[in-house]
Amino acid sequence: MSASAPLTDHPALSIDLSPVPLRLLVVDSELETQQLTSGIASTEQFTVCAAGSLAEARRLLANNPLDIVLLDVALPNNSALTLLDEIASQHPRTDVVVVTGVETLATAMDAMRAGASDYLTRPFTADNLKSVLGRGRQRLERDVESRRLREQLRTATGMGPLIGTSPGMEKVYRILSKVALSQHPVLIVAESGSGKELVARFMHSIGPRAAKPFAPVDCGGSLPVPAIDSELFGHLKGAFAGAGRSKEGALVAAGSGVVFLDEVGELPLEVQAKLVRALMEKQVRPVGATEAVPFSVRVVAASSRNLATAVEQGQFRKDLYYRLNVVKLTIPALRERREDIPMLAQHFVEQVQLQRGVSFRFSDAALRLLCDYDWPGNVRELQSAIERTCAMSSGPVLHTVDLPTQLQDFHAHLRARAELAPGTDQAGADCPSPVLSIAEMEKQAILSTIQQLHGDKLMAAKLLGIGKTTLYRKLKEYGEDC
Repeated sequence: MSASAPLTDHPALSIDLSPVPLRLLVVDSELETQQLTSGIASTEQFTVCAAGSLAEARRLLANNPLDIVLLDVALPNNSALTLLDEIASQHPRTDVVVVTGVETLATAMDAMRAGASDYLTRPFTADNLKSVLGRGRQRLERDVESRRLREQLRTATGMGPLIGTSPGMEKVYRILSKVALSQHPVLIVAESGSGKELVARFMHSIGPRAAKPFAPVDCGGSLPVPAIDSELFGHLKGAFAGAGRSKEGALVAAGSGVVFLDEVGELPLEVQAKLVRALMEKQVRPVGATEAVPFSVRVVAASSRNLATAVEQGQFRKDLYYRLNVVKLTIPALRERREDIPMLAQHFVEQVQLQRGVSFRFSDAALRLLCDYDWPGNVRELQSAIERTCAMSSGPVLHTVDLPTQLQDFHAHLRARAELAPGTDQAGADCPSPVLSIAEMEKQAILSTIQQLHGDKLMAAKLLGIGKTTLYRKLKEYGEDC
């Protein structure tokens, strides 16, 4: 996925979200119930047909495209569950709501486990039925919107500004196309450099709040607690030393837009406590204020840490974790989707070509090496490597010798191992993978990047896509002078 592809290159999408007429099948062995249910559903703008037996329901399903089936679980010979299985396999887009009494509640639970979306308990009122049908309509409309969105966004290389066609990215696209249209909090989980903010911005750009602000807040920096408080919740003039004027925090300033909490796992516990209370009450108390201010933003958080583990270790609040983790979106590491590397590399080369007006292309060996490398810094490291390679190249063809130091070291290791295995390609095409742990590859990438930058650790952290505090912690673990 591109770490820098501008969202402005992808104009606002025109998506037809107008309501679609829905067709309802009522399956009930009692004629009176059929008629009563059909009458109520008709007032809710459903086109209704009815069946009193399994055979009749099968015929109607085979000959008519149906959106919702209202299915009585008390059909003779346990045939309701048989019909539910057939609908799930033959009509997967048809929504099923089961109707049950107290005596058949266990059967209804079996039906829910088998794929039914909702249930209605007898005796029910007209309002009960309308409510269940309304929920069914909402589910189907979300599915239709999601499919339309996927169709409009799909490209030859990915989805909107996101690049990759690997199974891992396809899963990301499926989840994105659904959650973008909802209002739920989303927790984006990915290693550093994987493009968490790009995904969050893209999700915002295709959602109903696209015209509203997108406010990123860096929770992983080394700011003191008062500064983080001010960034999130705001402050009044004179609330603390240096507060020369009042400031709205991001939760209020973003209005009804989106606040993106980047590296939320690094928030101090005392700020976490204030944040979870703010999310519960939908209001904040700026530093120095006596009255709370309401807010209506959607919260999208991201973390490169395993927050569940952090909760177990007492480093992250459990209540905040559950508040943020309503929908979890996991972005695969670049080494887990190597088939995407060639198109990502080509995308970054094309960006350089646009800036410099010079054409570049990879040699076969260089491209193989890019695909073999583990990329501990993920997409951001790949982008940095491509930009440096183009800058250092002496011609239009990018060879392995033009690649950054960490890739050349990796290539030398491959060649050394290849020499121990007679008959293998010295260029590295068939070389066995080196026996290096991911942690060792990460260490090599960090140290070689700092060396290339003549000791500039802040720039190294930026190019590798990790926070300053993370870099210094890693260096301390390696026994290096910070």
